Amino acid sequence: MVADAPVASTESLAAVAADPTYVSRETPTREEDDPPLAMEAMRAVQILNPSGEVTMPRPDRTRVMCVANQKGGVGKTTTTVNLAVALALHGNRVLVVDLDPQGNASTGLNVPHHTGIPDVYDCLINSVPLVEVAQAVEGIPNLWCVPATIDLAGAEIELVSVVARESRLDRAIAAYPGEFDYVFIDCPPSLGLLTVNALVAAQEVLIPIQCEYYALEGLNQLINNINLVRQHLNPKLDVSTILLTMYDRRTRLADAVEQDVRNHFGDKVLQAVIPRNVRVSEAPSYGQSVMTYDPGSRGATSYFEAAQEIAERGVKEPVGRNA
Repeated sequence: MVADAPVASTESLAAVAADPTYVSRETPTREEDDPPLAMEAMRAVQILNPSGEVTMPRPDRTRVMCVANQKGGVGKTTTTVNLAVALALHGNRVLVVDLDPQGNASTGLNVPHHTGIPDVYDCLINSVPLVEVAQAVEGIPNLWCVPATIDLAGAEIELVSVVARESRLDRAIAAYPGEFDYVFIDCPPSLGLLTVNALVAAQEVLIPIQCEYYALEGLNQLINNINLVRQHLNPKLDVSTILLTMYDRRTRLADAVEQDVRNHFGDKVLQAVIPRNVRVSEAPSYGQSVMTYDPGSRGATSYFEAAQEIAERGVKEPVGRNA
């Protein structure tokens, strides 16, 4: 069982604010604030990996990871897109399934998802094979995306009367003829049937948590739903990864929230923390991930480190569809 989510106490936050000696661990030095161009260039080469020499460990079996949090605006889609690109650029075969009717993951990967394009809706409702819907992502080898169009908005209602409605996505992924190292499922900001389909299809749940007080309040409901799915539909489901996003190093609140989350979830929380970074926000408007839009930026570096950590954990604690 996954324990209830933490709630940051006003006492702990007040104690941090009242401590005159407190200094954030993210307090920047002059070098960190204005890194030399040479350092940025080295980061960019490492992240873009044009030679293909730098690789991240590949898991023994496919890791199907559901990126979920019913609270909107916490970085689910941004996390999905950037982790997928980082892993693909470093030797892993990756599939992104866009399960959000807004289609933001499809936009971020520059995959067409206008009306009439075969999408994940066709797989869920009309049993179209996933291989007929997946599109190769331009410019990123080893990365494919199953797009979402506006048709998916009606899927919640249509799935109600469908046989085995909770396992439609699981069956579609299992029937895919190719093999992937990672399948990332980008969930909508809700706990409806689309999210349940993602939880049934996955072995792992990755929860992005925004470093703000309100971000912790909805976690209990999400954890309860994950526990219900584990009990009744998918006993292999596990909350394997917590990623702290939108970390603002100028605020003591961010540090207090981080400590509460780390104290509660322990080793499930990645050491890599995603900062607030304007490049991360700009990238989708150009149909790119931050990894390709500005590979030398702090946002790209942070997502690269998070992807590397996830890859290394997968080798130490192997999981997969056939485990």
